[in-house]
Amino acid sequence: MAKNKKKLTRLTPEDQLKYEIAEELGLLDQVIDKGWKSLSAKETGRIGGMMAKRKKAMKESALKKEN
Repeated sequence: MAKNKKKLTRLTPEDQLKYEIAEELGLLDQVIDKGWKSLSAKETGRIGGMMAKRKKAMKESALKKEN
């Protein structure tokens, strides 16, 4: 597992968000052990939905800071 932890440090911001959400949902160990394909459609959809929600919030926050 130490090998996989090293891979997690070289991620794009979007991938970091995906792993963060997977961890919050208690799915990170499964993803690290078996890969993203081991997740059900419901789990994958939940991660994608939460990513979209957070991206939107971050974008709105950035716009507010500009004004």
